[in-house]
Amino acid sequence: MAKRVLVVEDNELNLKLFCDLLRAHGFTAEPVRDGREAVARAREFDPQLVVMDIQMPHVTGLEIIQHMKLDARLRTIPIMAVTAYAGSSDEERIRAAGADAYVSKPIGLVRFMEEVRALMPPEGPPAQGTEEAPQA
Repeated sequence: MAKRVLVVEDNELNLKLFCDLLRAHGFTAEPVRDGREAVARAREFDPQLVVMDIQMPHVTGLEIIQHMKLDARLRTIPIMAVTAYAGSSDEERIRAAGADAYVSKPIGLVRFMEEVRALMPPEGPPAQGTEEAPQA
């Protein structure tokens, strides 16, 4: 089963790029263009990772991260902040809000996928009856 990633990004080109890249690597990507919908969509989609733009109209990515970290159902989902903010104080502020990773734009595609894989929860234990037999 493909791992689910919620992508919250108001820039249509970035949103398409992130979702296409994730899908090309076997992930299920759910796009969210308006940050005001992000928390509700996260509850519906049940992602294993959220890719969050920080600079958005109406509500900032920082506010969304804070709402998600206060939500009992969503607080354990890792969040990768993606932003044009590149200062060290910006990274501290973003991590203090609850982001698990911080990647500044422009993003290299290889680095983006490395961060996604690093944040994905590990696979669960093998299904019943699929363990390998001990070697003699």
